[in-house]
Amino acid sequence: MLFMANEFPQVVTIAGSDSDGSAGLQADLSTFFTRHVHGMSIVTACVAGNSYGIQAATAMPTDFIDQQFTSLADDFDIRASKTGMLADASLINNVVANYQRVNFGPLVVDPVIVTKHGALLLEAEAFETLRERLLPLATVITPNFYEAEKLTDRTLKTDADVISAAHQLQKMGAKNVIVKGKHADTTQSVVRDFVLLENGDHFWLSAPYIQTDHVNGTGDSLSACITAELGKGASVKDAITLAKAYVNAAIANEIAVGHKLGPINHWAFQD
Repeated sequence: MLFMANEFPQVVTIAGSDSDGSAGLQADLSTFFTRHVHGMSIVTACVAGNSYGIQAATAMPTDFIDQQFTSLADDFDIRASKTGMLADASLINNVVANYQRVNFGPLVVDPVIVTKHGALLLEAEAFETLRERLLPLATVITPNFYEAEKLTDRTLKTDADVISAAHQLQKMGAKNVIVKGKHADTTQSVVRDFVLLENGDHFWLSAPYIQTDHVNGTGDSLSACITAELGKGASVKDAITLAKAYVNAAIANEIAVGHKLGPINHWAFQD
């Protein structure tokens, strides 16, 4: 069969390696595979961990990250890209500089700053660098509730607060925004995400809240699914809507992996 070089849709994740496969670039690559795109990776760090937690971590040298960008750009037609956990300011600056010198398509920024339960993941310098340098490059930014609070320096108590925060993130440079809903407690029945598009259109996405310990990689997979759909040529609205459904199905249909905090089920969504 004859085919054109680089005809098949290709995307890349710029993220850390999670050895247990539940999050990080492994979750991204699982999502890319199930969404029928060829997924590549630029490794920024490596984590030794399992369902009980993280036991060790190491960052990649910046010259090695430079070479990964160059190697992929020299050969492939990458149509969309995403970032995951970028541990410190120097790494964020490196990724920003590399993304600006290559053509890796629209960028989905998963601002890994605060966990879904409110625990801070980035030190102050790295946070400011992410907000000032990476956020303005985002075609889509996907903060969770607490990350949206942190990025906008405001408390989000009402729907109006969430809407205002999304507009503020847009003013800070992100073209399209999805503020993921708060996981408040085990009594809630619905999770609601707010989406603000570049053209000003906005809407809420709602799904049942599912009580489970198998939620590792949900944010990675959501942003990766958006990236995959953009790489196939979908609109931002369609990419975000499908990604929400993809992750909901992956959470709702558990797989028994690990003893404690497990991964989501990337095979669950069918369309």
